[in-house]
Amino acid sequence: MSAAMDTGARLNRLLAILTWLAQEGEVPIDEVAARFDLTPGALVAELEMAACCGVPPYSPDQLLEIIVTDESVSTRVGTVLARPRRLSPREGLALAASAHALLAVSGSDEDGALARALVKLEHALGEPDIEVELDRPELLEVVRTALESGERLAITYYSASTDQTGERTITPRHLFASEGHWYVDAWCEVADGVRRFRIDRIASAAPAGPASPQAPGDSDSGSGGSGDGDSGNRGGVGGGSPATAVTVDGTTTSALGAFVPGPDSRRVRIAIDPSMSWLLEAIPTAALVDGTLERPVWEVFVGGDAWLERLLLRLGPDAEVVDPVPDRGLAPDAAARILARYRSPSS
Repeated sequence: MSAAMDTGARLNRLLAILTWLAQEGEVPIDEVAARFDLTPGALVAELEMAACCGVPPYSPDQLLEIIVTDESVSTRVGTVLARPRRLSPREGLALAASAHALLAVSGSDEDGALARALVKLEHALGEPDIEVELDRPELLEVVRTALESGERLAITYYSASTDQTGERTITPRHLFASEGHWYVDAWCEVADGVRRFRIDRIASAAPAGPASPQAPGDSDSGSGGSGDGDSGNRGGVGGGSPATAVTVDGTTTSALGAFVPGPDSRRVRIAIDPSMSWLLEAIPTAALVDGTLERPVWEVFVGGDAWLERLLLRLGPDAEVVDPVPDRGLAPDAAARILARYRSPSS
């Protein structure tokens, strides 16, 4: 089985399996497992979850029926689930806007199945005038060209985790969009490893010649890391970016989303007032490690002091760093620096 996945990723995979089985009918277990990168045992375990899914009143005819034999698997849906879905005007408009957004991505097939389905949907909606504009950073095409040609780029990059701007030479490996921003996974010669860069934080980029023979390819690049350490970015990765296995403090985990903890990241434990839990819940790399205390303890990956300072200032007196001890002084020091900027010369 592939690297551990979070709940959302597992659900997406399960829905893909069920959709494919509904189209194919009865299929050998080994074929389904190979198609979705699972062992036969793991596949059956995933399908067991779906066997309890359905619609009210959850009578046998309204549940998914998963049929597993020694050699094959198939699925049947209840009568309600089998009927075509009737969309409300609000749902249809949301679906049309999403389709427009997908087609606006560079490289989409403007004459493909999605475009043809969109024409039919808009006709049913009464030809609404929908225009979707996606964020297109100024240097997106420069990065895309370097990716397609296999060239290196000399870039000037602002790192949100360290609050510093520096020069780097990178070899782009993978380009994708997530949560309204564009990112590139690239081999960074300064870090001597794969790092993730948010393209709108690249101030300048110039061709720097062909990729170095010493730079490993995708399959040899090892653990990825975020170039900016912005673990405040939410959501799963768009554009087919896979889960990335990373090792921090001797523990290997998988990361989805715009932020991937790099080898220089560290784990920080923060005790917070329950009323502020929503802020930690919005961080994909944060996890509750002890909820029994008066102030629950959360663990979060940190790529740099600057990002942690911003988080602690937002939490204010409702939080305190538990571990590591040296990080306990970050928030007071940052607050003192900010207050000093507001003091007049006379004071």
